[in-house]
Amino acid sequence: MARAHTPPSLTSSPSPTSPPSPTSLPSPRSRRRGLALAACLLALAAAGTALATAPARAAEPPKGHDVSSRQKSVDWTKAQAAGASFVYVKATESTGYRNPYFGAQYEGAGAAGLLRGAYHFALPDQGSGTAQADHFVHNGGAWSPDGRTLPPALDIEYNPYDSGRTCYGLGRAEMVAWIRAFSDEVRRLTGRRPVIYTTTHWWNLCTGGSGAFAADHALWIARYGSADAGVLPAGWSAWTFWQYADSGSLPGDQNLFNGSATQLERLAAGQ
Repeated sequence: MARAHTPPSLTSSPSPTSPPSPTSLPSPRSRRRGLALAACLLALAAAGTALATAPARAAEPPKGHDVSSRQKSVDWTKAQAAGASFVYVKATESTGYRNPYFGAQYEGAGAAGLLRGAYHFALPDQGSGTAQADHFVHNGGAWSPDGRTLPPALDIEYNPYDSGRTCYGLGRAEMVAWIRAFSDEVRRLTGRRPVIYTTTHWWNLCTGGSGAFAADHALWIARYGSADAGVLPAGWSAWTFWQYADSGSLPGDQNLFNGSATQLERLAAGQ
C-alpha cells in the first residue's frame, strides 16, 4: 500500500509521491499494473468468475479498493457503480498524522452504500505500538457494530522513508512485540482485532515468519503481478483480502474479498 505521508520529523524523507522501495525486494508498489490486472482476470476466469465493471453479482467475490489522501475527492457513486462493495480509507500514520480527506472519504463511501473501514500506516520506529493504536482509534480507526464498518486495519510493510531500514531498525522479536502491542490496544479500545496488511516477504523478513497472529487476525495480503495471492505468511492458511494491483477500475488500490457478499457483511458485523 505504501500510502506514506511525510511528517515534520521526517522532512528529509523522499516525496510521498514516489516512495522508495528496495530494488531487491518484491515491493507491493511494483507498478506492474497491466500484468497484475491481466493475471487477476485469468485467475478469476479459471474459477468461473470475472472482474466486471458492473457491480459484483452474488457468485462473484466482492470487489473493493483502498484510498488515501492521494485520491483526495472520490466519486463514490461512480465507484459503487463500477462494482465496489467495500473500501479501506487511510486514517493515520505514526502518532502525528491524520489524512485530511479522511472524513469526507469515509462518510462519502458510507453514503454511497459501501462497507468501509479505516487503516493505519505503521512506522514502528516513530512510536510504540500502543501509542500508534491510540492515535489511530481516536482519529478514525474506531469500529462500530452497525453492520457497515469493517474492522480496523494495520498496514505494516516496507519502510517508505528509508530503504536501508526495511524493518525500521527493530529486531524480529521487537517487531512481533510492537504488532502485539498495537493489536492489544486496538482491541481494548474497539473490541476488534485489527486486520493485518502485509506482504509475505516483509513478514518473514521482519517478524521471522511469526505465526503468533494468524489465529485471531484476518490477513490482507499484498501481491501484484500474480494469478493468485501466492504463499501466505506463516500461520495463515487463507487470506481475507487480497490487494492485487495499485490501479484499475476503482480509485486507488484494487482488492478482492475472499468470500461472498454475505460473509463480508458478517465480517463487518463482527460475526
